[in-house]
Amino acid sequence: MSRKSMVKMIVGLLAVFGALGRVVAQMPNPYGAAISVENAKKAAAPAVAEATKNHWTVAVAIVGPGGTLIYFEKMDNTQLGSAEVAIDKARTAARFKRPTKAFQDTLAGGGDGLRVLGLKGVVPIEGGIPLVMDGKIVGAIGVSGATSAQDAQCAKASADTVK
Repeated sequence: MSRKSMVKMIVGLLAVFGALGRVVAQMPNPYGAAISVENAKKAAAPAVAEATKNHWTVAVAIVGPGGTLIYFEKMDNTQLGSAEVAIDKARTAARFKRPTKAFQDTLAGGGDGLRVLGLKGVVPIEGGIPLVMDGKIVGAIGVSGATSAQDAQCAKASADTVK
């Protein structure tokens, strides 16, 4: 391998590892006041609409910054276990200021990433996303009932509408 190829490969690897580090890092946004019940209901609606459009059944939880449940909705025929998982995904995203996918990816990396399993209150499964209004984290949404990627798709539909 030529020196030029080696340098390109090292630079590429550094870029990849740098990007992974940013994914795992917490959001810099400060916490704000908890999302209101009215805004939580509005935030949940796009997740339910996305699930309905795709013929998925899900549970949707909206929590405040500290993880207190603000709003919950479970579609008919959603598996019962998804109720608690949706709440736990939302709590993880709010309390740790990052999407739950960051923990899922860290865990999937193995090695030191297995330490995630020792973090109390962390659900390392995609589908939880912090909600940001006016630059402050006002809570988070958690979705469960479909695959983790589908849950995240529903959660993102909602998170993108919160202003």
